[in-house]
Amino acid sequence: MIITQTPLRISFAGGGTDFRDFYEKEYGSVVSTAIDKYVYVIIKERFDDLIRVGYTRTEMVESTDQIQHELVREAMKMVGIEKGIEISTMADVPSEGSGLGSSSTVTVGLLNALYAYKGESVTAAELAAQACRIEIDILGKPIGKQDQYIAAYGGLRHFRFYPNDEVEVNTIAIDENARQRLNESLLLFYTGVTRDSSEVLTEQKSNIAQRFNLLVEMRDQADELARLLKLGAIASLGQTLREGWNRKRQLASTISNPLIDELVEAAISAGALGCKVTGAGGGGFFLVCTPPENRAAVRKKLSHLRELPISLARDGSKIIFNVRR
Repeated sequence: MIITQTPLRISFAGGGTDFRDFYEKEYGSVVSTAIDKYVYVIIKERFDDLIRVGYTRTEMVESTDQIQHELVREAMKMVGIEKGIEISTMADVPSEGSGLGSSSTVTVGLLNALYAYKGESVTAAELAAQACRIEIDILGKPIGKQDQYIAAYGGLRHFRFYPNDEVEVNTIAIDENARQRLNESLLLFYTGVTRDSSEVLTEQKSNIAQRFNLLVEMRDQADELARLLKLGAIASLGQTLREGWNRKRQLASTISNPLIDELVEAAISAGALGCKVTGAGGGGFFLVCTPPENRAAVRKKLSHLRELPISLARDGSKIIFNVRR
């Protein structure tokens, strides 16, 4: 039996510049962090040659081509496992529409578990690149590359995406005091609204040419945030989120809505420095950056929402249990 633990993420700046349509012309830049909420993938050998896949539903099939869970199907094909296996996935958050990168987290965790099942070791770079190939190239999802990379690498990272498909991975090293201040500055709330992120992202992707200069500004903002965080300027994150959200909501018509606008206004009125909806937008989780002394006021203002306590996570996808015959 193999069990992998792969972190979900929150993106601070630069989201949208990791789309190929952008970084083929201008390099993209994203600052994001893994958080201590996870997707778990469990794999074990079967007595027979069937394939069983368990998630929100259960599949029992005879071949990989019959698997309806497209991420499992393509990951098995990529790794070269054809039969006699059971695969289950579990997550700490709703499996779809959370805005925490759950689909890419599943893909990275699956690949890691499948390679471990075969007795093979792969690097974070290989896991991320193969997850991108599955989701973007094979399945044609209208997404960028940041989620796969932060799931594989973990930590607080600055990624740059180049026209030749090279990805530069930089660790944003902060001391323990700065890490504690950052943890104390972040609050995450569930809006109770899930949405099909592909609809939001499809519109966003189609608007890249018209919003290109805006995306360049968002890219530059991510570079600047990475520089400031390395200097320990944690307070700069709030203003970055505020400015970044005002830019992001211009990328597609469905990124914001009256409910989200009300949440932003409520958080700011309670003393928050900045906030945004995580992921594609339209629903999912709502991230707030606030001075620690204003946390209670923000929580009171958003008390109708369910809070998800979070901390920064240091590790990317890893194997937490490995017993093979």
